[in-house]
Amino acid sequence: MHSGIPIAGVDSVEAAAGADHATDSIAGDSTTLVDALLRQHRVMPNATAFRFLADGETESGCLTYGELFRRARAVAAGLQQRGAFGQRVLLVFDSGLDFVTALWGCLLAGATAVPVVPPDPLRLRRTLPRLQAIVADALPTAALTASDNERQVVLQAMGASARSIEAVEMAALFAADGSRWQPPPIEDDSPAVLQYTSGSTGTPRGVLLSHRNVLSSVAAMCREDVPNAVGVTWLPPHHDFGLIGGMLLPVYAGRETIFMPSAAFVQRPLRWLSAISRYRGTTSGAPNFAYELCTRKVRPQELDGIDLSSWRVAVVGAEQVRSGALAEFAAKFAVAGFRPEAFLPAYGLAEAVLNVTSGRWFEVRVERCFSRRHLAEGRAIPAAETAPDAWRLVGCGRPWAGQTVEIVDPSSLSRCGADTVGEIWVQSPNVALGYWNRPQESRATFDAFTADGDGPFLRTGDLGFFHEGELFVVGRIKEMIVIRGRNYYPHDIEAAVARGHSSLRHGGGAAFACEMGGAERVVIVHEVRRGPGFDPEQVMAAIRRELAAEFFLAPGAVVLIPGGALPRTNSGKIARAVCRSSFLGGQLPVVAQWRAASLDQRAASDRPMPQSPLEIEIARHWCEVLRVDSAALDDNFFELGGNSLSAVELYMRLRPLLPPDYSLSQLFGDPTIAALCNLIRRYQGADPQLSLADVLAEIESISEEEAQRRQASAWPPETR
Repeated sequence: MHSGIPIAGVDSVEAAAGADHATDSIAGDSTTLVDALLRQHRVMPNATAFRFLADGETESGCLTYGELFRRARAVAAGLQQRGAFGQRVLLVFDSGLDFVTALWGCLLAGATAVPVVPPDPLRLRRTLPRLQAIVADALPTAALTASDNERQVVLQAMGASARSIEAVEMAALFAADGSRWQPPPIEDDSPAVLQYTSGSTGTPRGVLLSHRNVLSSVAAMCREDVPNAVGVTWLPPHHDFGLIGGMLLPVYAGRETIFMPSAAFVQRPLRWLSAISRYRGTTSGAPNFAYELCTRKVRPQELDGIDLSSWRVAVVGAEQVRSGALAEFAAKFAVAGFRPEAFLPAYGLAEAVLNVTSGRWFEVRVERCFSRRHLAEGRAIPAAETAPDAWRLVGCGRPWAGQTVEIVDPSSLSRCGADTVGEIWVQSPNVALGYWNRPQESRATFDAFTADGDGPFLRTGDLGFFHEGELFVVGRIKEMIVIRGRNYYPHDIEAAVARGHSSLRHGGGAAFACEMGGAERVVIVHEVRRGPGFDPEQVMAAIRRELAAEFFLAPGAVVLIPGGALPRTNSGKIARAVCRSSFLGGQLPVVAQWRAASLDQRAASDRPMPQSPLEIEIARHWCEVLRVDSAALDDNFFELGGNSLSAVELYMRLRPLLPPDYSLSQLFGDPTIAALCNLIRRYQGADPQLSLADVLAEIESISEEEAQRRQASAWPPETR
């Protein structure tokens, strides 16, 4: 799931007086991206277009709109001489001014830009295959690079294809005679960019964007009431959020953009905030994790001299937007002038050129609490903030003008009513042309029709619902975890698990489902900090306890990995599909791991069965509650079909045997008969043949009405 990014545009008519340029710099009459750059070159040639901070702090270069046009025109002339019109051209660059120039040079040449992340020379075995796959799929006619070193890496990636693809350094194109450039004969539906998805949910695919697609999206994202708009970004410029919002929209809107490499932000998040403060940034956006990273990493004393009062639009998206993360960021940086109403939650995806819905500008974001249990059943039922299963969701706004967004049942293809969870479908001029060279996938994704024949729609693969006109996004269909017919959202599980132990790195976990032991089971992979006193057994037990207490789930496996080892996309999102494949292939760097005992390859005759009177009696209640014929000592309550209601029923049956202060969540930290019997023995006495006559009589004497009363009174505080 990716984020749309409504971004501020240029001065209003009233605010434009005395400014460097007038409001007609918004390319409202543009039909192609070429028109947009030509217009800014004509209207505001001396205005700054881009500033680059190579180390995240020091300005290493800048381009005015006049300089950008002249440099891009030279690149375009060189490409046209090489027959690139109508062809794909790879852009193999790290972030920088050469990338911006190459991107706009391709567009001026009438070529289709294919931005890619350069392979890491120190990790070629892992990073080179992606470039090789893109080369084989896109079939480019040329590849542009910033240096000879990158050129050699590209040639290595192209292998046998190198004979038909020319790898060109930018210096060679800058030497071309720009006056020989010819405006390309392109139209609004001509291809502009072939954007390869970041790979968070599967094999990267090329999304083909036309000039009309891009212009439709960026036009909707422009605002005219943010005076002297300045953008600041560290997002990777090769796709989606960083490409559309950071490299294309600014030229359309005629505003200044300051950008830095992603690594500079990750190494020191303060650099992002410092750039906003220094350049008086009005607009900047990032995925949810970036705000969390700033909250954790930026020390209070580092805020001296940081002024965020100019930051009017802080877009949040590209992954699940978390209410707590935004509240913590706003609270911490209020002292620096940050205003909560600057947050603009949004939803979009690469296939819709980033932009589907967004919140309301300059207003407090919409948040609502819903019952997690009902959401798992596909219904959005409001819940009180203090309800035990309340899930606080952040609204992602409403559709843009000219867009139709429907919630559709992914199986029946019938439209869903309000407050019903279904797949998000989009109909809009900014929906991409399709997947490059994948006609069947394109038809299935971009040409969907509802059961009543309405269409075509883009099937996003994302799940959500409308409540009071606001779109709430809850997850992806392919990443949905379904255990015994119940739906669980991985990001919800990941957030809960991360709270279980201080050694777990915040935002460093992945939850996914795998078939293990003949059934679907949830697997947790999580990064850990290995400081003094680190105990992997305690950490894994805490993860199991959180899953049981919060979701009544028993994991099939828990894997602890080193910090920074969790597979992620280029923009930092968790690549759950890649993580799952690495887990199944035994390719994760393991610090410690745990597997459910019930998954051991044992014969049925080897299962440890109840023997003592206590074990037999506990097993009897266990089987009655779960409605199963038998249970081994190491069977997990939740693996046998236990849920929240059956857990409460068993808890109330056995309550007289347990310590007075023992809670339901503690009871199911290790939900096996063996662990439960050991607990009771420690409390009642060490005799393994413990007589149960008195306490069992008390259990049997509890009336059904009394059990229900106890259940109702005990349940909320025990699970909160």
